[in-house]
Amino acid sequence: MGIRGEVFSSKTSVGKRTYFFNVKENRHGDLFLNIVESKKNEGSGFERHSVIVFSEDLEDFVNEFHKAVGFMQDKKKAPATVKVTSKNKKQNNPEEKRADS
Repeated sequence: MGIRGEVFSSKTSVGKRTYFFNVKENRHGDLFLNIVESKKNEGSGFERHSVIVFSEDLEDFVNEFHKAVGFMQDKKKAPATVKVTSKNKKQNNPEEKRADS
């Protein structure tokens, strides 16, 4: 059995949110990742959300995480398909797709 508790921690703050990446060890010596989002409430205090990923699940978690991030990055790079015309005139273009489709 090794040391218990937090063995590594890093954080990043983005706007009103702070994300913590904590590697912890349980009483049996097993490591796990605890990802915490902390956001300040309107009043005094913080709203916290936590995800725990056990070491045996880490490879699959990271693979799916990368897929999701890749999808978001591809979606962000996609060209806009909506054209704005002046004077509220709408142009009919059969090749143009709607943004919400």
